[in-house]
Amino acid sequence: MAKKVEKALIDTALKIAKQGKGCLLVEQEGKLDYDLLFEQDIKPFKVLQNLRRLEIVALVDGAVIVDQKGNLVAYAAKIKSNKTFKGFGTRHSAAFSASVNNTVIMASEEDHKVKVFKKGKMLMQIDPFQKDIQYRTNDVITILESVGAGSLATIGASVLVPTLGIALIPGIVVFGSAHYLMKLLVKKK
Repeated sequence: MAKKVEKALIDTALKIAKQGKGCLLVEQEGKLDYDLLFEQDIKPFKVLQNLRRLEIVALVDGAVIVDQKGNLVAYAAKIKSNKTFKGFGTRHSAAFSASVNNTVIMASEEDHKVKVFKKGKMLMQIDPFQKDIQYRTNDVITILESVGAGSLATIGASVLVPTLGIALIPGIVVFGSAHYLMKLLVKKK
């Protein structure tokens, strides 16, 4: 079920990024500190059964939090960030902080890219304008499943020097160490 939830969150973020808007979607797997920006007047629902409603709540300020079974936990949530990252906005800081124990998908309104964070690191960046990218999200999920946190680059290397990433799939840049990349390339052959 978690794979379907991740795919739904990525697909939603791709739609929002194409509109030139931003969002922060959290698949809650562990501890997450947040406050609500306002009273929740939309009742919890199963996001896999109502993707349009997910898109609507994702456009509201704050994060959308979904559990691994696909249930909406909260929306308009203010993630309590441990630190800020110079040169990046509050959404990026919240994404890094929330991703320590959870999977986070963020659409950036500044660069119109979708970024995936896990274990406190940015794992990949997806270009929503790449032709047929919406048909490649299963590949993204496969990469996410095979990633080990120990093999990933540090936040500084992956965020500040995005050219260190490698595009294994057109429109998707994966950030990681040579060991991880070689392992993945050998597996593909």
